[in-house]
Amino acid sequence: MSVRNILVAFNGTESAATALKYATSLAGDRAHVTALLAHSTHEVINSRAAWVPEKAREIIAQANADILSGIEARFETLRRTLDLGDRLHFRRTAGRVDAVLSETARNFDLLVVGQDQSEGVNEHVIVHPDRIALLSGRPVLLVPRTHDTAASQSHAVIAWDGSRAAARALSDSLGLLEDQGRVTVLTIGDETTPRPVTNLMVHLTRHGVSATHEQIPADPGIARALLAYCRDQNPCLLVMGAYEHSKFREDFLGGVTARVMKDTPIPVLLSH
Repeated sequence: MSVRNILVAFNGTESAATALKYATSLAGDRAHVTALLAHSTHEVINSRAAWVPEKAREIIAQANADILSGIEARFETLRRTLDLGDRLHFRRTAGRVDAVLSETARNFDLLVVGQDQSEGVNEHVIVHPDRIALLSGRPVLLVPRTHDTAASQSHAVIAWDGSRAAARALSDSLGLLEDQGRVTVLTIGDETTPRPVTNLMVHLTRHGVSATHEQIPADPGIARALLAYCRDQNPCLLVMGAYEHSKFREDFLGGVTARVMKDTPIPVLLSH
């Protein structure tokens, strides 16, 4: 496996804990894993304003420090259950959360993010996986909170439509696909749509990846068909391109990327 340097978005949620465990399972006996606690310094009320009493400033500062310390304590508790030794690292960085994660990820092979990183968490550490997938320039691996990190890594699916984003996702995922026992190249919809599947199969073979091609109908829509396939076949990983159209269009129309990220039952590797 060519993945040697994995970044995890860690904000103390159950989703973040699952993401960290999943990253550890990918690391094997060679890769390093870094958990990054990115936190905002933005305050709804400016505690440094002249009218704010000194005592109130101290209370606000202490409350924020306690939140971050609690998250780091959660990480240290998890560290004792993960067998990575000095290959497991922790960082704490202030700034705009999604921007910090996106910029930091550019120096890593892969960013692993939990699916529900905003649920029941302080607004200063909220992570938005959809924005990071768009901004980072690196592959983002989204892990559902309920995912069994001990599950077998034996079958991966590539959602292929011949697009630029799909090609980028394929390239970014090769280091993971080479470790899979079985890979399915999945095309959805009318087979007359241009998608050079034959060339793709040759490409995978030359990388030592054993793959088969399967085509399914796009009814009742590409996202729903893709999610239904994943539920029925239960692969361990879905690889797909993200946001072939604009992020605004995806949000406004409820595009494929947004629906898959929201409802996926399995880990998804996204590239833009």
